[in-house]
Amino acid sequence: MQHSRPALRLTALLLIAVPTFINAQTNSKASPTQPGQVTATGNLSVRRFSQSATLLPNGEVLIAGGMERNGKYDASAELYEPRTGRFTATASMSSPREGQAAILLRNGKVLMAGGASGPDGNLTTAELYDPATGTFRPTGNMMGPRAHAAAVLLNDGKVLLIGGDGPHEEERLNSAELYDPAAGRFASTGSMHVPREMHTAVLLKDGRVLVAGGSSAGSYPNSRIEASAEIYDPATGRFSTTGSMSVPRHKLAATLLADGKVLVVGGSDNRDWRGQYASAELYDPATGRFTNDGEMSFRRFKLIQTAVRLPDGRVLIAGGAERPEIYDPATKSFQPVNGTVGEGRYFSTATLLNNGRVLIAGGYGDDPMAGAVINAWLYQP
Repeated sequence: MQHSRPALRLTALLLIAVPTFINAQTNSKASPTQPGQVTATGNLSVRRFSQSATLLPNGEVLIAGGMERNGKYDASAELYEPRTGRFTATASMSSPREGQAAILLRNGKVLMAGGASGPDGNLTTAELYDPATGTFRPTGNMMGPRAHAAAVLLNDGKVLLIGGDGPHEEERLNSAELYDPAAGRFASTGSMHVPREMHTAVLLKDGRVLVAGGSSAGSYPNSRIEASAEIYDPATGRFSTTGSMSVPRHKLAATLLADGKVLVVGGSDNRDWRGQYASAELYDPATGRFTNDGEMSFRRFKLIQTAVRLPDGRVLIAGGAERPEIYDPATKSFQPVNGTVGEGRYFSTATLLNNGRVLIAGGYGDDPMAGAVINAWLYQP
């Protein structure tokens, strides 16, 4: 699960936004499998982007926080019920959070940690959502302010939070910490070799964690974007370097494939809107290397939470462009789905439901000044 740095401190970015450059040609190796389609479902109660979306044990989806537009942060939360296709309000968080880490714990509660509550207002606090009561309550504080961290539930039930933004604008973190649900406390663990935000983290089959890409310093147009990657080993609490991606990427997406490799897609270089990628790469834990894996149908970035592995092993890539697409590992091909998500393409969320469908919610379009959308969609394989 990964979280993002969207319009937070985006004033400069908003002023230079230009429409996505789209490559209308699909990959020549189109999958023979039907790509599925997206259709509208119930609307959110609040316009949001860079919110969190978490599948609960009862099959509902908890949507929390985010931003309505640049400068307007949200504390509210709501539940999506797949049987009715409707969103209903639930209790609000103790403070607005955008770019928070949100992880379903083994006890059925949801950890909400850190995030931004305003410009230069990154949070140290964390809270737990209890589906049984529909309420949030405080839990232990993190070691320091942290927003847009990458977060992973480890095999021992603890939560690893990696990097992100520190207390101040452009303060990237290389530190990581662990949340222990049994104790309700955070503790420091090893540090990465470089600071990262707008990066991605994926739990590998052997229990280690791949961390890739991100911005390590600066801001547009002088951001330092990383091609490097590292591996966190829970057994030692340390990060070690591994092979680098073919190009530097931030605001990318990654997901674990059924064979244990990791698919990395999209993102951008330091030109942001003008530097989006259609390319994809595969990371092989056995060799520690990335290899090129073709081109998507569209250039995409700001899609950190929208790459979802489906029950059949294919991957839905729902964000970063108007039309989602499907990656088929068997043919190593990308194919657009039927239907579009309209303006809900940047910093939206995609959540696999128990019925095999995917809920796509929120986001904003090519005009960031217009703010977030209220719409949500369902992907049907």
